[in-house]
Amino acid sequence: MLEMTREEFEELVAEALDRIPPELTRLMDNVAVFVEDEPSADDPELLGLFEGTPLTDRGEWYAGVLPDRITVYRGPTLRMCATRQEVVEETEVTVVHEIAHHFGIDDARLHALGYG
Repeated sequence: MLEMTREEFEELVAEALDRIPPELTRLMDNVAVFVEDEPSADDPELLGLFEGTPLTDRGEWYAGVLPDRITVYRGPTLRMCATRQEVVEETEVTVVHEIAHHFGIDDARLHALGYG
């Protein structure tokens, strides 16, 4: 398995977020991004997870709620990648994938766009 500290991985996630076009990040609302070492035992190879209410599903009722949560998992990413460059690329794909869920884009559409 490729070695990378949590701090290094968090920096890659931050860099991936920085590469999201500003016109999209301005539209993101009430969402926080976290890095965790491992997902739940139910899905040990999960690379990222969006938890919350997509922007497309929010209505007048949406007020005073906790932020949506995007989590990127370090362990599975490092296990599937052989080089640092692969980690950089996979982290960026994962971040874009989870942000897309925040915008209401489903897995089928993401796969069609190459973010499977």
